[in-house]
Amino acid sequence: MSSDVRLSSVLHLLLHMADAPTPMTSEAMAKAMGSNPVVARRTFAGLREAGIVRSTKGPGGGWALARRPEDVTLRMLYEAIGAPRLFAFGNRSDHPSCLVEQAVNAELDDARQQAEAVLLARMEAVTLASLSKDFDARLVAIGMKRSDIRHA
Repeated sequence: MSSDVRLSSVLHLLLHMADAPTPMTSEAMAKAMGSNPVVARRTFAGLREAGIVRSTKGPGGGWALARRPEDVTLRMLYEAIGAPRLFAFGNRSDHPSCLVEQAVNAELDDARQQAEAVLLARMEAVTLASLSKDFDARLVAIGMKRSDIRHA
């Protein structure tokens, strides 16, 4: 089963947008995502509806942050892309009257709900600003600065 990388892609692009002096075009976003402009626009539509980004049409148009990086959490972004399933494992439901199946499903449900609560709380605590700070520290550690980065 393949992983859903939309959140990672969105975070990557938003960190670039936070530094960009002009809006980022769908074409530039698609290139950075390894996708196409339609997929980029579709992916960012939920972020626009959530008020995280804004888009403008025409020459000089594109996508830009609508909020300060300090105000954008991973959880907000996760929800804006449709809150994809966090864990791949599920329950069997072949024999709902089977007491073993009921016991197993109850424990798996409980474990999954607890794990999701922990993950969502952690996602609430991480902002674009904190990711940007981490990125800057990594650059300093290797003797670089943002202006040295050339990235699609």
